[in-house]
Amino acid sequence: MRLRTIPTDAYARDILPVTAPLWAGTRDLATYKKQTSDLARSTYGRRNYRTVGLFDGGHWLASCKRYQRIFHFGAARLRAVGFGAVFTPSPLRGRGYATAMLALLMDEARAEDFDVAYLFSDIRPAFYRTLGFIECPSHDFTMRSDALPAERIRSRRIDDRDWGDVARCFRRLQSGEPWRLERSPAMWSWVRMRLQQRSQNRSAHIVTLAAASKGRVVAYVIGDRRPRKDTFFLDELGWSAEAGSVAIGPLLRNAAGDLRKISGWLPPSCALAPVHKYRIRARKDAILMMAPFSARGRRLVKVASAETARDAVWSTDHI
Repeated sequence: MRLRTIPTDAYARDILPVTAPLWAGTRDLATYKKQTSDLARSTYGRRNYRTVGLFDGGHWLASCKRYQRIFHFGAARLRAVGFGAVFTPSPLRGRGYATAMLALLMDEARAEDFDVAYLFSDIRPAFYRTLGFIECPSHDFTMRSDALPAERIRSRRIDDRDWGDVARCFRRLQSGEPWRLERSPAMWSWVRMRLQQRSQNRSAHIVTLAAASKGRVVAYVIGDRRPRKDTFFLDELGWSAEAGSVAIGPLLRNAAGDLRKISGWLPPSCALAPVHKYRIRARKDAILMMAPFSARGRRLVKVASAETARDAVWSTDHI
């Protein structure tokens, strides 16, 4: 059995039709293939992403997506490898192929001097614990929209000229966190592409709102309106300077509009200011798990998984 990189076209042709029932959602197969291939060919995708399979000769046994990111931990920058879309064809399940594939990929990352591996578990976390992954805080929050200021605020949709300011707000807000994922320009392009792809779904109601002062974005909110659930699902928000801290509460209320609730992944501590009287519960899916390779990685995972630790990633970081 050997690991093999699966070229983008081959992955779309051979793997995606099999995984579509799990991950395509409401997309038809052609759209699912195109969007996956577009991400692979993006600036971030070409440099930091690949699709990998475990093969016995020419026979496919398991596959996954492999990502590269940087974690900031204090003043240190740690190299991280992420895994997503771990899949074994149903006739081959229960034979340890996914375990063997991930173990080989982790050995490869360790040999290449990565500091840590991470993933978001949608299945039993115990499966990943056997490979050395440790659970980190992963919560959902819910609050009433009317807990936010009802004052009117001028806002606009985020457009192409705004994303530099959005990145600045994000960077300023996150800089005080004890650890965080780096958001490079290539990663911002990836986030934008994923938002555009979601907005192409007829059932999606993607919201990207910004508040500006003197022509510059000082606060922003990204999320998804779901009228059937009477809820605005928050993906991410950020602000900079005093004008932004004043604007962010009313801007979040604007994004929710007439929907009664606001929900989503619990924001990192730095971004909780506009969230009021909220309830939290442990997430049942997309549970963040990390496995250390180096001494620095072990220190990071110890901090990130401590009983007193708080959620530190956004749903826009989900892989």
